[in-house]
Amino acid sequence: MQMNDGMDTSTGPKEYSPVTEPAPDFSAGVQPSYVRMVFFGPDGLRAGWGLAFYLLLFYPLQFVATRWFGALELGGNGLWSMMSEEFGVMLAAVLPAVVLARVEHRPWGAYGLPGRRAFGKLFWVGALWGFASITLLLAVMYGLRVFDLGHLAIHGFRIVKFAAFWALYFVLVGLFEEFLLRGYSQFTLTRAIGFWPSALVLSCMFGLIHLQNPGEQWRGLLAAAAIGFFFCLTLRRTGTLWFAVGFHMAWDWGETFFYSVPDSGTIFPGHLLKSSFHGPRWLTGGIVGPEGSVLCFLVIAAVWVVFAKRYPQVKYGAV
Repeated sequence: MQMNDGMDTSTGPKEYSPVTEPAPDFSAGVQPSYVRMVFFGPDGLRAGWGLAFYLLLFYPLQFVATRWFGALELGGNGLWSMMSEEFGVMLAAVLPAVVLARVEHRPWGAYGLPGRRAFGKLFWVGALWGFASITLLLAVMYGLRVFDLGHLAIHGFRIVKFAAFWALYFVLVGLFEEFLLRGYSQFTLTRAIGFWPSALVLSCMFGLIHLQNPGEQWRGLLAAAAIGFFFCLTLRRTGTLWFAVGFHMAWDWGETFFYSVPDSGTIFPGHLLKSSFHGPRWLTGGIVGPEGSVLCFLVIAAVWVVFAKRYPQVKYGAV
């Protein structure tokens, strides 16, 4: 009798299957850390964190620039101190973006001011548009007999000196304000909510920051927001901020120096003419200046239509 106890009693050679051990799991080592997942998404630093870091860097730098550069005693009735302060706040707007460009591994030109196009054709075309726009606005007021050019307030070499001074000053103003609200901020907020919603939000902020100007009123704030929204269109259609910087510079230069009218409620020294307004404030802008006039909105609308036809293609994002 053969007893089968479950053991293999065959006499042939036995075959053994190799024991396969489970492969080590390296996935935990290659997965991004929790901290990285919080701050970074598929396209780099998350938009909300990008804006937060930008502002956290900008405001301390702006404070230092205002206190340090603005306190420099450079003579010239405080005008050179104004220039140095504007240079300081312009750096405060740019430097955080330089840092974040390295963090995000993006080219500098993505934020609207490509260096290879600095002060090139678009800047000068924008300057021509800006000076033509403020000229059109004041020409309409002149035709309605509410604005007079008056006579020269300065003479000789002082004309050249102050013309150059205010041109340089407003280049810095244009670079600062355009990059702060339509440079890194516009690019980053666009990633989160889209271009035009971002443009609307930042243009409203552009209007509100003019509250710090003495003599500013609500019509001037609305006009500043409308002009800011137009600058967003120029960014959208040209792909850079250089047109807007040129327009911004020439508009302010025309107001402050050439036509010598209030700019957001301020009349600066060293202006060319002794011009004057007379008539209802809703038409002249009153102490605010041309930007407080209802005619300003008509000019902005006209410039928007002409520009949109002249530059029909969307180029924002091309570096």
